[in-house]
Amino acid sequence: MGAVLKAFTTEPLSDILSWAQSTLKESDHLTFEVLNPDIGRGHYAGETITINGNEYLYRSYKAWSDLGELLFCRMLTPKIISEHTVQITYEKLDLSDSFHRSEEKEEKYGIASRFAAIHKNEEPAFLSAYLRALHSVKVGERKRILNLGINTGDEFDLIRQILSSEEYMNLSLVGIDFSQSAISVARERFNEGNAIFYVHDINDLASLDLGRFDLIITIGTLQSSTLEFKALFASLVQEYLSKEGAMILGFPNCRWMGGEMIYGAKAPNYPYSEMSILIKDIYYCKKYLQQKKFRVTVTGKDYLFLTGTKIG
Repeated sequence: MGAVLKAFTTEPLSDILSWAQSTLKESDHLTFEVLNPDIGRGHYAGETITINGNEYLYRSYKAWSDLGELLFCRMLTPKIISEHTVQITYEKLDLSDSFHRSEEKEEKYGIASRFAAIHKNEEPAFLSAYLRALHSVKVGERKRILNLGINTGDEFDLIRQILSSEEYMNLSLVGIDFSQSAISVARERFNEGNAIFYVHDINDLASLDLGRFDLIITIGTLQSSTLEFKALFASLVQEYLSKEGAMILGFPNCRWMGGEMIYGAKAPNYPYSEMSILIKDIYYCKKYLQQKKFRVTVTGKDYLFLTGTKIG
């Protein structure tokens, strides 16, 4: 169905949300007219602005973008309607366009999958938090680095980007993933001679005789339903981390659908984002590492990064 046009001036956001939710039940788009956010720069959402005797409640483009995300929509480029107003259009995301829905078991994360279209390093919310974690652990000073769930190697690629050539070549990188096609790509991308990649089941790390590492990175992997989360995490700390080693754990708090990274992980048995399992897992890892004399921080938004470095 076509777009529905409506103008808002002083209506509270709760009314706008209710209207939008109702409209999207019948339409793939919705369009509305509001105060141009550029006019009220520096105001907070909900502040009243009076122009030529007409009152408006101010909201920023960020607020409108956030609302679109909550509605599982993308916000299209706004259009100037008048001297003081703009037209905003939301377009429903194709929720079926997501690797989360794939029933493929062997190559759900392979290069032919929808997952292969995702480049987390190009998402500011991911990039900023991951960079902070890498700087926090002083990645350039770590000699052996292990990444579990490396896929095609984006997490190693960012390390290569932020270090000098000499610093990078001093590193020994090991990446493990169960996707044959993804690891084949990783081997092509990192052919300088200081990286090795295994197609392997993370449940059976012992058979690889890997030794110990100065930094262990795993992002969006430990929470897999095929892994025993607590047992695997404990074994990484006890059997694979060097005495002064550090860890970077990335916990997804988002979903990927329709070309967008949408805040809030989908929890089993809930029709909305529910964070109890996420918080429980982060708390377990934080407490465990603190008991082992690690300094632990938790940062990020769409991905929450737990970073642990040895105290002393």
